[in-house]
Amino acid sequence: MRKLSNAATALMLAIALYFTLFWGYDAFRMLISPTYGLEEVWRSQFIFEVGRLFALSPLGLIKLAAFFATVKLAVAIICAVHIVERVRGLFGGKGDTEILEAGLLLVVLISIVSVVPAIWSHNAVLVREQAIQLTLAGIAAGLLVLEHRHERDATIADATKPEIAIDAAPL
Repeated sequence: MRKLSNAATALMLAIALYFTLFWGYDAFRMLISPTYGLEEVWRSQFIFEVGRLFALSPLGLIKLAAFFATVKLAVAIICAVHIVERVRGLFGGKGDTEILEAGLLLVVLISIVSVVPAIWSHNAVLVREQAIQLTLAGIAAGLLVLEHRHERDATIADATKPEIAIDAAPL
């Protein structure tokens, strides 16, 4: 079972690194753009669709794009913090997985909000990209569940382990 835990940890780190690099780059690209990434019509199509759904003005679209860029940056930072926590766990500390759970929840929410307009507009490239991100978030969430179960089973096994009392009789 320990090999599964090491493999799960490595895969979770790889997924966290993916979201740190790609979402961090995407957020950085959007935040340094004067229009918050709206100049790339294909990549920002979900912002236009959400804006159309809520009847947003052009200023509202820019604010919405800035919001999504900020959330993507937050996810990248959360995943980077998780990577640091895992590395710290290698040197004797206890790695906390709750921060990755929060980041994965944000990934799922943003991906669902992004994939629905892509499906409506028949944009297969964006649907594929969001499906990959949803799949990665699902795999990481499943591995987190396995890791929590492994930790719980180890705790239960330690708690139910009978204590052996050895009485030393004087010779």
